[in-house]
Amino acid sequence: MEADKMEADNHDNTAASGRDSEAKSPNDKAAKIDESADKVKCDSVNEPGDAQLSERNDTREYEIKSVPSEVNDKVMPGLTLVLIGDTNSVEKGSKNILLDHDEPANEFSSKLYDLCGRHISVINMLGLQNIDKWPLNQGIHAFLLLLPNSLHNSHYSSGVQWLEKAFGKGSLAYLMTVVTHKSDEKCENALTDLKINSTFVEKRYHTCTRNMMDEREIIALLEKIDIMVSENDPHCYDGLVCDENKEQNDDVDHKSYQAERMDSSVFQQNETVEELQENATEITVKCDPVNEPGDDVKHLEKNFDKTGGESDINSLPSVTKEKVDGLEDSTANSECDPGNGVNHLDKNDDNSTVGGTAEVTSVPSATSEKGTLDVDISGNKDNHSVTISEEFNRKKQFQRENETVLGRLHLQDERKLTPADFLKIGPSVKQDCDTSEKDLAHTFLQRLLMLDYRARYIPVKQDSPELSQSKPAPQFDTFQTDENDLDAFYRTSADSDQSKQSHVHPMDVQMAVFQCSDSFFRQNMITKLSQCQYAVPLLVPDPVTMDIDFPLWTFRQIRKSWKIIQIKMNSNTVTMKSMPICKAETPMVSFFRLGSLSQSKSQLMNTLINDRHSTFFHRNCPGSTKSRHLMDGVAEIAWYCPAGKHNDAFTDCVAFCNLHGDALLIEKQRDILTEKSSVNVVLVPTLEKGDKSTTVISTLLKSQKPLICLIVDDNCDAVETTKGKYKMGLKDRSQSDVSEELKKIIRKILSGPHASFQLETMAEVSGIRVDEGDLVCQKGKSAAMKAVNLLKGMDVSKIKDTFLPCQGQLWHEWCKIKKELYHLKGHIEMEKCKKQQEMIQVRQNQCTASCSELMKLFIEGLSSLTSTEKVYFLKWTQILIDALSTDDLSSILQSYDDKWSEVLALKKKRDKSAQLTKKQAELDQISTKLQSATFGLEHIFREMGQIYEAHASLQDQTKRGWTDWSKYPKLAAELMISGHPMELMDGDAGHVPLVWISSLLDEVIKKLGNKRVFVLSVLGVQSSGKSTMLNAMFGLQFAVSAGRCTKGAFMQLVEMSEEIKKGFQCDYVLVVDTEGLRALELAGSATLHHDNELATFVVGLGNMTLINIFGENPADMQDVLQIVVQAFMRMRKVKLSPSCVFVHQNVTDIAAAEKNMDGKRRLQEKLDQMAQLAAKEEVCDAECFSDVIAFDVQKDVKYFAQLWEGSPPMAPPNPGYSESIQELKNFIHSKVSKSAGITLSQFKSKIQDLWNALLNEQFVFSFKNTLEIAVYRKLEVQYGNWTWALRSSMLAIENQLHTRIENGKLHKVELSYLFKETSKTYEKIKKDITTYFDDDRDKDMLVQWRGRFDSKIKEFHEEQVKGVKKKLDVVIEQKNARKKLDEKKTEFENKLLQKSKELAHQLKDKAKDEEELEKQFNSVWSSWVGELTADAKPIEDINLEEDQISILQELGIEWSLIAESKSSGSYIEITEIGDYFDYVSLTKHQDVCDTSQQSQDDQRENNNTKGRGKPSLWASFKKIFELWSTKQDEKRTSRHSLPYTEQQLIRSLIDNVVQQTIDIIKSKPVATRGYSPTYLLEVANSVKEKVTEFESQRKYALKKEFTVDLLLYVFGRAESWLSQSHMKFKVSNDALTYLESKKMQYYNIFKSFCKGNSSAVVLGELICEKLKISTVEAVCNKTAIDLADEMRCSLPAFRGNRLNLEKHVLKSLAEEEDVDGFITYMQHPRNQVETFIKEEVKKYIFTEQSDKAQNILKKNVEDINKRISCALFTATNSVRTQRRGPDMWLEEFSSLLKDDLTFDTICCQNFSDINNFDFLKEEIEKGFSSIKKEMSSLSLDKMKEFRMKPDEILINQLCNCCWVRCPFCAAVCTNTLKDHSPDKHNVPFHRPAGIKGWHYRNTVEPVIDFCTTSVASDGSFYPHHDSDKSIPFKQYQTAGDMYATWEITPDGSKLTYWKWFVCRFQKQLEDYHKLKFQGRGEIPSEWRKHSKREAIRSLDEMYNL
Repeated sequence: MEADKMEADNHDNTAASGRDSEAKSPNDKAAKIDESADKVKCDSVNEPGDAQLSERNDTREYEIKSVPSEVNDKVMPGLTLVLIGDTNSVEKGSKNILLDHDEPANEFSSKLYDLCGRHISVINMLGLQNIDKWPLNQGIHAFLLLLPNSLHNSHYSSGVQWLEKAFGKGSLAYLMTVVTHKSDEKCENALTDLKINSTFVEKRYHTCTRNMMDEREIIALLEKIDIMVSENDPHCYDGLVCDENKEQNDDVDHKSYQAERMDSSVFQQNETVEELQENATEITVKCDPVNEPGDDVKHLEKNFDKTGGESDINSLPSVTKEKVDGLEDSTANSECDPGNGVNHLDKNDDNSTVGGTAEVTSVPSATSEKGTLDVDISGNKDNHSVTISEEFNRKKQFQRENETVLGRLHLQDERKLTPADFLKIGPSVKQDCDTSEKDLAHTFLQRLLMLDYRARYIPVKQDSPELSQSKPAPQFDTFQTDENDLDAFYRTSADSDQSKQSHVHPMDVQMAVFQCSDSFFRQNMITKLSQCQYAVPLLVPDPVTMDIDFPLWTFRQIRKSWKIIQIKMNSNTVTMKSMPICKAETPMVSFFRLGSLSQSKSQLMNTLINDRHSTFFHRNCPGSTKSRHLMDGVAEIAWYCPAGKHNDAFTDCVAFCNLHGDALLIEKQRDILTEKSSVNVVLVPTLEKGDKSTTVISTLLKSQKPLICLIVDDNCDAVETTKGKYKMGLKDRSQSDVSEELKKIIRKILSGPHASFQLETMAEVSGIRVDEGDLVCQKGKSAAMKAVNLLKGMDVSKIKDTFLPCQGQLWHEWCKIKKELYHLKGHIEMEKCKKQQEMIQVRQNQCTASCSELMKLFIEGLSSLTSTEKVYFLKWTQILIDALSTDDLSSILQSYDDKWSEVLALKKKRDKSAQLTKKQAELDQISTKLQSATFGLEHIFREMGQIYEAHASLQDQTKRGWTDWSKYPKLAAELMISGHPMELMDGDAGHVPLVWISSLLDEVIKKLGNKRVFVLSVLGVQSSGKSTMLNAMFGLQFAVSAGRCTKGAFMQLVEMSEEIKKGFQCDYVLVVDTEGLRALELAGSATLHHDNELATFVVGLGNMTLINIFGENPADMQDVLQIVVQAFMRMRKVKLSPSCVFVHQNVTDIAAAEKNMDGKRRLQEKLDQMAQLAAKEEVCDAECFSDVIAFDVQKDVKYFAQLWEGSPPMAPPNPGYSESIQELKNFIHSKVSKSAGITLSQFKSKIQDLWNALLNEQFVFSFKNTLEIAVYRKLEVQYGNWTWALRSSMLAIENQLHTRIENGKLHKVELSYLFKETSKTYEKIKKDITTYFDDDRDKDMLVQWRGRFDSKIKEFHEEQVKGVKKKLDVVIEQKNARKKLDEKKTEFENKLLQKSKELAHQLKDKAKDEEELEKQFNSVWSSWVGELTADAKPIEDINLEEDQISILQELGIEWSLIAESKSSGSYIEITEIGDYFDYVSLTKHQDVCDTSQQSQDDQRENNNTKGRGKPSLWASFKKIFELWSTKQDEKRTSRHSLPYTEQQLIRSLIDNVVQQTIDIIKSKPVATRGYSPTYLLEVANSVKEKVTEFESQRKYALKKEFTVDLLLYVFGRAESWLSQSHMKFKVSNDALTYLESKKMQYYNIFKSFCKGNSSAVVLGELICEKLKISTVEAVCNKTAIDLADEMRCSLPAFRGNRLNLEKHVLKSLAEEEDVDGFITYMQHPRNQVETFIKEEVKKYIFTEQSDKAQNILKKNVEDINKRISCALFTATNSVRTQRRGPDMWLEEFSSLLKDDLTFDTICCQNFSDINNFDFLKEEIEKGFSSIKKEMSSLSLDKMKEFRMKPDEILINQLCNCCWVRCPFCAAVCTNTLKDHSPDKHNVPFHRPAGIKGWHYRNTVEPVIDFCTTSVASDGSFYPHHDSDKSIPFKQYQTAGDMYATWEITPDGSKLTYWKWFVCRFQKQLEDYHKLKFQGRGEIPSEWRKHSKREAIRSLDEMYNL
């Protein structure tokens, strides 16, 4: 109550300047002091608002003049703020904090005082912009320019102008811009808008609501004002700031500098207290409320150093920290020290020196010492008042110092440091060079995170150059006498450099970072400090409120392990303990100092814990300074952990606590620690009654707790004064003696009963704040406890089975079945369906079991909590889970260790008894129990993955839609992005949950985008420090706690920082940490396979792999190296090229270069040896390791020092280890900078590819690089585009030149000309190719195909050019062949025109009688033709049928056979027959046999026949044919059938013969020379030869019927071509035919003449007639090309690659369910594809896109019309100009159209009278208009009649690809390139082999296995029907060339399409192949469940893989 009253009094009567200025009140004695004499000089602890400020050396001098009593209620403000701007920018009201309308202007704001406890004056000048000048009567700290939102820009400019005008330019430096807005408004764009103003300063900008009622907004504003004030010099603006004034002030300051050098904390030495009282009216006081009593008199001469203990004026406390300043001293007191001779020591107990100059403490004594008087100005002694004053001053000083340190370290930013700030890859940490203060905090943290305990000892360079250079040492005149020299040498003081600023104390750096970090980063930081064997903060004063914080949360990750020696059965047993330090109950020894000491308490404590390491920082540590601001009141704690050795300092774990600062002044912390300690150790200077420490020691003596009192200035021996109370002198004793004696005493005390200490119990102490009490932490903890409470009381080994059932037996069973799918035997597809059903059942069981309460609560926590709460939730969950399992794990591990020791002992005795077997079995049981008991957060995430996979796999069946499980990947993705590791491979099951991982990465891609990542994988022996290395290198948090080694593989994203990202192509590094090789948990033969699997997986995933090797023993390395080299060998074979680096950890002497060279040489030799071994196993050529992978032993091998500097558990990390970490990190940086990495989607695909291949075990044969396939397919599409561009260009050129040849304008085509014509297009394509290969994001992968595609484009170009030349040469040849006729044509036309003209003249009177004219014309036409062709031999029509029969008879074939075949039409079906048995003649052998393809199940039968001597004729023949009979139905009788292979050979013979004979026929010059029967005879002989040759290689003959049918089929195929070609020849060369074709043309001319038309009219009609024919042809040809181009670009089936076309063909067949189409597709796939193209073209042109096709046609009609019109105009104009005749006109006209239209020559002999060519032009235009009209309705069918056809163009483009068929299932290779060597043939659409006709030997059972399933099975096959040796399917490529050229990757026969097909067309297939789907060929029932829609959808799924 008394204190409250005092506080109230202080409120009333305090001088509120924020400094210790004098209080004025009418009753105060100080008011009597003469105003003129009262001068107070104050130091730098004052707030802004002080009158005069010196710029130099941070000293201040100002005067406070006494105020007359009538205005005593007015006090100087702490801040003076002026509000300017628009009145509408603020809403006045009683609740307005900044501007209360009830208060007058220029008045202290009571609301601001209530808010922050500060005296702030607010001057309201809003709306007074009409005043030009404003005189200043006081200093202004800030002008607040209030701007209403939306008007901010314009008001800002006018406001700034007015401010400068009214107050001067200097006022702009004190401007704070505040944009105000309504409560419902946002002003996000205001900052951006204001930035365009040059005077605007972003950090001096604030926003708030107009009502100004939000306390947080006002506090934030005041904090920004404080920062601005601290940055300004002077701190307030008085309108006098100019250069002149500044110089004057500088001069005054300089003069007063010497006077101010003496310490302002005490009175001058020659003044006594009495003098002070007597001369109170004229005293000059130097005030410093921050000094400790007992300061040495010498300290008065201490220069006023900026960092020597005085406050830094440049950094002012934030307003939140100023709340404590609300209560000021009611007495402007001063503390004086009359010089009692006591040596002053630094406030830092670890930094003080005896008799030296040290910094004054910020905490004044609460009690007056001898010779010290606490006085107020009136002379009254009021200790209570003084105590309150000191308390507030101390708080204020601490806050100010805190702000100073934060400012120097650039940590003033309000944003807390988070783990995310450092979980980034940034620039390298500088190890050897000095660090600037602004980088000090960041460097400290980076090095600490790398476990570099030297982070505390970072050399610092001064930020500003002028401060970094100190003045030279003072020199004295050298001409003085020796005596003077001697005096100078002995002089006690000299002028020193006062401008030099000491660097920030290392512990201030640590505590500043601690304050500025969020709770999670604090936890990380404290964990690292503990790992570095440093003490960590236990109690921390809050820098704002000075409350005591207990950061319990920061200890939660710290685990300590130690060993204790226990005596059991007369022998010493070492027991290991490991537990979270929060849970550990240990004794605690607390150390305090009372007063100032000459010895370091911390240094003494270090000797007790680890005398080689500074656990507690002390004054003699490197980097220590006198100025330590933030450690007083901090209690640090460290633990001693014994190693279980006899020389341990203590037998059990002991906590040591160190309270920094004078414990006399830090009562609260002292009381807490003395209460909690087991032993209290007190250090005092002397032990005398009456000392200030007496009260404290008396209290401690009365306590039951043991006490050890160490007396610094006493030399007494250690003595136990009373029980448990010891004292010992330190004077004249070595530190080691003191340490040993102290250890003995502590051991003695702890050996008896003593109190124990547990960190968690500190939270129960009243009066301290526990960080875990924060609401957000409590929410996370509460949610975690809700979940984990379910597990309490359970046996930890049963938790997973109970609450996480999906990942246990069920998941393991699923994995087992999954792997069995790659080892199928017997009826493979049936067995596979069975396995798949079992897997579905397991998934259903998982779904049923997936609703555990634990998972529900866990998911609820992840879903409902905020991001920060979620992190707490996860960490608490892990902490609580660890707490459950720690004890159990420890006991299990102990029992495992004991049992293992017993087994080893028995083995040493070579005991083979049952006892050893029993012990080993017990050890296995313990091992299983250990695995069950291992339970962590990763298991819960694993359960999430399994729940998701189970539901996702059953989604189609259950139709559950969007339920909770579907959001699991999103939740996990958010965690992964935030830096949480995610399990990639389940270590327990040894399996990758692909569905879960894929969905997880998909969600990551959704959130981040498809970022590029550099994948860093890590491999190495278990427990070799891989995870520790990654944690130190990147700050990652892999699961290395709770006694668990990483199990499986985990992935974690590490972001590239913005500074480093600019030079890198990757956005993230994705780190993959793995379970160790040679894991102890994996026993037996499974180990090597598991290791190979893991190594191959992670090596394949990584862009770079770290191979971690522990130690240098070659024997230890051999196993690892063999595994790794084999993995790299596999990568090479599948064209993956990761890099690698070997890391040797735990190397004893990494500095020895010679040793390293020898180590590298031995490593290189071992790698080369392993490479040779692996090459044999993987069947690969490799002589050395560098043949396998790019490897430089000099650069790619790194040596790591031992992790610990000494022996654990007390050893700190080796600094050399962190240097090695940094070196490796730099090496990785260089690799990342040169790599493009891969995208996240590519990473996802890579995981799937690698894992699927590994499941199959035959990795190299099974690996399918989806990324590479996708890139290649995209390249194929581009290749199609490039070739189409070339083809389109060549088609246009061909069309143009063809027309020119027909017009007789071109007689020879040169290749050079064609190359030149296409050069522009070709060069553009080459440029496009270069751009594509150089700039595509997958260019690194594309480079392997670049050379091939360059050459392919070149070849294609040459082929196109040569092909066009060949076609044009044929046209020229045809033109030349009809040269005679062409020459006669002119004669014919001339005579016919003449005769028509004459006849017309005779019959002109009958011109109107159409019938008569026609009759007359017909009567003479025949005679005219006969007359003209009298000497020409007519060309006869051909009769191919007669010729065919004649040739067959010539070959000796009976007419009856020919007639039978003709009448039955059987020959037409010869290519489509399913069974050719009827064509086989059995007369060649005695017996008839039938063989069928043998599959793997008949291998045993075949093997049984081996070794029985030479087989009989029958046995030999049986290999070819074998009799079988089966009742197929009542009508079917027993019959023979050919083996499948023979069927295929006959079919191949037919196909080859047909193709070759068609080629022969088409090579004949029928179109130029006519048909000859010898052509058919040549074909017949060729066919007969081929058949005879085929028979000679077979053991059977083909009947004559076969030859007849084959010949008739070939003749039929050739017939249409021969007929068409001969007709062309006849039309082109037969005069009679030609004339007859012109009859109608000349009849029209005749009629025209009869009508009396002029020659011009007749010529016009003649020209129009010719134009009509040629125009239609030109339009149709051009339209065909354009339509082909349009369809190629727009039809989905045509615009992709070959695979895309195949997909659409199969879709079409399924949609139409066209069984005949399917048969054709299976037997003649190209024919079916061509049919498909034709049908698609037809649909497009005539139905689907008929309008578009018509538009293209119309456009071409318009184009040709324009060209004709242009030619008419040009020709007419040219003739008119040159005045020439019709000959020239026709020549000019035809020449202009020579490239567009074929135009026959017209003889002008009969039109020579034409001279009006304009009339001729008009006549032609008139006649052509009707042609135009006719053309506009032209049918697209017309294209069929002309040379260019769109379907043929597209067939040539799309079918010019690979048509090789799979040797198993006959699926066609889908590579777009025809010859794509060295790439193997492949197709994703494989199918059951039975579709092609494969069946089992001796049966009619078709093989229904997919070859993609078979190659993953354990079965085998016979490559040929007569093979003796079977080949395992997994080694199919060794079965011969036909198989070796194929790449068939196992895909589990996912293609539903063919399953549906087999079921849908079962009957048709049985009939076609004469087989029966029964027995081993039975169709699995699961296949029948697939619908057509699913079948079609599966094509898309396979295509998109």
